[in-house]
Amino acid sequence: MDEMEEELKCPVCGSFFREPIILPCSHNICQACARNILVQTPDAESPQSSRASGSGVSDYDYLDLDKMSLYSEADSGYGSYGGFVSAPTTPCQKSPNGVRVFPPTVPQPPPQQHLLPQPGSLPPIPRNSCITCPQCHRSLILDDRGLRGFPKNRVLEGVVDRYQQSKAAALKCQLCEKSPKEASVMCEQCDVFYCDPCRLRCHPPRGPLAKHRLVPPAQGRISRRTSPRKISTCTEHELENLSMYCVQCKTPVCYQCLEEGKHGTHEVKALGAMWKLHKGQLSQALTGLSDRATEAKEFLVQLRNMVQHIQENGVEFEACLVAQCDALIDALNRRKAQLLSRVNKEHEHKLKVVRDQISHCTVKLRQTTGLMEYCLEVIKENDPSGFLQISDALIRRVHMTESQWGKGTLTPRMNSDFDLTLDSGPLLQTIHQLDFVQMKVPAAPMLQLEECCTQNNSATLSWKQPPLSTITVDGYILELDDGNGGPFREVYVGTETICTVDGLHFNSKYKARVKAFNASGVGQYSKTLIMQTSETGHPPCDIQSIGTVAWFTFDPASAHPDIVFSNDNLTVSCNSYDDRVVMGNSAFSRGVHYWEMTIDRYDNHPDPAFGIARGDVLKDVMLGKDDKAWAMTDGGISKGATIGMLLDFSRRILIFLINDEQQGPVAFEGLEGVYYPAISLNRNVQVTLHTGLPIPDFYTPGEVDPNGSVC
Repeated sequence: MDEMEEELKCPVCGSFFREPIILPCSHNICQACARNILVQTPDAESPQSSRASGSGVSDYDYLDLDKMSLYSEADSGYGSYGGFVSAPTTPCQKSPNGVRVFPPTVPQPPPQQHLLPQPGSLPPIPRNSCITCPQCHRSLILDDRGLRGFPKNRVLEGVVDRYQQSKAAALKCQLCEKSPKEASVMCEQCDVFYCDPCRLRCHPPRGPLAKHRLVPPAQGRISRRTSPRKISTCTEHELENLSMYCVQCKTPVCYQCLEEGKHGTHEVKALGAMWKLHKGQLSQALTGLSDRATEAKEFLVQLRNMVQHIQENGVEFEACLVAQCDALIDALNRRKAQLLSRVNKEHEHKLKVVRDQISHCTVKLRQTTGLMEYCLEVIKENDPSGFLQISDALIRRVHMTESQWGKGTLTPRMNSDFDLTLDSGPLLQTIHQLDFVQMKVPAAPMLQLEECCTQNNSATLSWKQPPLSTITVDGYILELDDGNGGPFREVYVGTETICTVDGLHFNSKYKARVKAFNASGVGQYSKTLIMQTSETGHPPCDIQSIGTVAWFTFDPASAHPDIVFSNDNLTVSCNSYDDRVVMGNSAFSRGVHYWEMTIDRYDNHPDPAFGIARGDVLKDVMLGKDDKAWAMTDGGISKGATIGMLLDFSRRILIFLINDEQQGPVAFEGLEGVYYPAISLNRNVQVTLHTGLPIPDFYTPGEVDPNGSVC
């Protein structure tokens, strides 16, 4: 019930409705508040046809006031119409339309309260008074009855009373002699509230009172309030009860209103019947609204669950991020230790080399110094013969020692600088580029049915990503089954969103599905699409179409280079005197198929061969010379002749016709697999292909007799 409180408050004063009246726009307002927001309009501008009374005019005739520009959007809200003087206005007296309102002559009541009007305490409402709905801002000129012309909303008033009573203090027991206790039940038959002790004492559960119905106090108060039902009286004829309902005016009326002729031409129905009808309509409307409210509650539950999941996922994601960053820091620390180890090794190596050189130079310098001191002492000797005995050896030693201090000896073997430079630029750039990426698999693609179609034994499929999907897609995988309910197999992998699959079986239902993939993995499959290929081919058609005949042409891609094509690949000839093979662009493996070829040119008995062939048949020999083709050679044909070929996979046979006549029994039997229509010809022959032909009338389903003819 708490959610209903806003519906029970006046839009002007913000308090619960007090003596609410119904404006023609169906909004409600307190009667005292309605008097406070009245404004006066000039006499010359008051449309005489717009009145508060519902008799004779529509409830929405007040819309004519919109054309009179009663107020301006630029109005400050404190202007007044000429000749009308009133006390200074206050913001609470300002009407929603921006014009000054009539202040009451009595002192203003405290906020959020209504003073009961005393007889004669309020001045009469001036002529041409206008009231503007505070909710929809529609204005209406009051008639001579003033606010009495608006019906009172007794239903709303009763709802407000019940709501306020439900919020009031707890009901007390009516039988307690001193300090009444809180009532626990109410007897609907006795119409008395009881506490538990008084109920046991005065209303025992046995005897003649056992059949009385006891209800909770709140429910009993509501039932007491609603029974008996009040009988409303007419606003114009206060002594008459409202008993009828005017459909055009949408208001209850009394018999006197009808006798006065105010609703003479209107449709009038019984008040009780319309009451039940409108209750049913309101209940029906509430059913739909209740469904929406239920959906809204479920949606709010979903959103609250999302909030909880977001919080949980946020904590989990934050922990994952911290763990990932810590892992990066650990890896950096390990790399730091490795690099420091290399620096230490380089440091030790340099020190060792320099120290070894210092030690070597120190020893050599000591030897050189000793030799120099010895030579100086020898030079001091005065014995020539003794000096000459050792002078040559000393001179050689001095020169040898000097040569040992030659070039490079006094050059440092190691540089004091470290020739190591840490290349941290790429790592710093990577750290700066470190960011979040979508590491989710793509959503399931959506097949675009309007662009998917079949033609003969080919199927074209088109798909796209869901509109709200922002996950990166690297490619798609298209899968088809074998047309006979078998397992799916991949037929396409790539980045395109449309694919045509050729070489399917005729008269087969293929199931197709597609999925997307990226670096994170493969997403879900799309919905499975069932595509029906033609029974024996058909011109371009949609998925739902079912073909009845085969349409195809000669295939330049698989033909011998000497073959010449014309007439949209329906007519072929040859540049060579040797036999060359050309096949159709459709393969057959199921169903019954029939096509014809006419001889346009036939010179010097060229011996063309007509029939069927495998896809790997030899193209430079006569058709039928290898084990990849089954053909009929020249059998009395001439220019203008028509050769027909009937291939029936249900019986696994091939029949030839010339000029609509069957040539002998069944030509070939036991045919299985995939076959292409084919012909071999040379430069003396030109042939035109005719497809899309129905099965000949003579050929009906049946068995093949032992002689090979069709039964």
